[in-house]
Amino acid sequence: MPVLKKIVVQDFRNIAFQELEFSPNINCISGNNGEGKTNLLDAIYCLSMTKSAFSQPDRYNCRYGTDSFVIGGTFRMENETDSRFSIKFSPEGKKLIRDDKPYSKISDHIGVLPVVMISPSDISMVSESGEERRRFVNSVLSQMDREYLAAAQVYTRLLAERNKLLKSGAADDDLLEVFDLRMQPAAETIYQGRKRLTEDLLPAVKNYYSIVSGGAEDVSIEYRSDISGVSLSDLFRSRREKDRIFGYTTAGVQRDDFIFKMNSHPVRHFGSQGQQKSFLVALKFAQYDIMKRAYGFPPTLLLDDVFDKLDMTRIANLISMVAGSDFGQIFITDSNKVRLSGIVDRITEDRAYFDTAAGVFTKLD
Repeated sequence: MPVLKKIVVQDFRNIAFQELEFSPNINCISGNNGEGKTNLLDAIYCLSMTKSAFSQPDRYNCRYGTDSFVIGGTFRMENETDSRFSIKFSPEGKKLIRDDKPYSKISDHIGVLPVVMISPSDISMVSESGEERRRFVNSVLSQMDREYLAAAQVYTRLLAERNKLLKSGAADDDLLEVFDLRMQPAAETIYQGRKRLTEDLLPAVKNYYSIVSGGAEDVSIEYRSDISGVSLSDLFRSRREKDRIFGYTTAGVQRDDFIFKMNSHPVRHFGSQGQQKSFLVALKFAQYDIMKRAYGFPPTLLLDDVFDKLDMTRIANLISMVAGSDFGQIFITDSNKVRLSGIVDRITEDRAYFDTAAGVFTKLD
């Protein structure tokens, strides 16, 4: 499995320049809020996924007063050899390099360094629109399934062209029919991938939620799609007049949603903060399990402020999952250094501690 041995970060968020070496097991980053703990985890995520874990353009990740950033990492790969990866963003664009050779397509890198990140921002998957839940599902499937990633790219490009045509007012039936038929195979691949993932996630989410919460509530996930039981071309054909009126495509897999439920009710309406956090932790650990099975080794796990809004019982249950399973390299942030060391020291002696202040990271003895 890929293990991050060393990272070099320059001008990423509030990190001016930092070079750090990590433990192959557990790495603990402590410090006050706003000092840069999350930014370091996001830099690691960016090396894996080629973009920030938070949905914002690359230019907003440049340190204040700069217009570029560089993140480089040395990984021990599955074949026990080291590979160097770097991502460079500037006003001219973004480059991704492996062992001094640029990727011809950045998307070719997705899945090479599998990663799962749990952060406080995940609450948006519960509290906001289906776009956040689709983004989560896309990030999981894109790492494991090249066919899905290609289909998503094709569908997104054709959807943008179809919407441009509808907005122009020049969308005749023959031209729309061409778009509809070209988009249908990609939509079917996306639909089937999301359906399978939902089916795979459900038992794992139930299991992890039971562990974290002590089995207090029953949880479930419902996948909803406009093309369930109907082809995309037939759906589009029935919506053409509506699409012309609105000037955009009003149906399709871009409107899919995943409804998170607790005791048959939506988690967003009936779950407490602790229950919502427990559900999201269970969801991400379920993602971790699925990716571990798909790859044959565990992905890198990034736990950002994961103890927030969990009571001590749930924290103890969460840590028991990490300690009792075949986990790989883990990065944990927490503002409470004493709590973090007290938890991690009970798990393993093979760990590294870092203190954070104003984007500067100090490795502790």
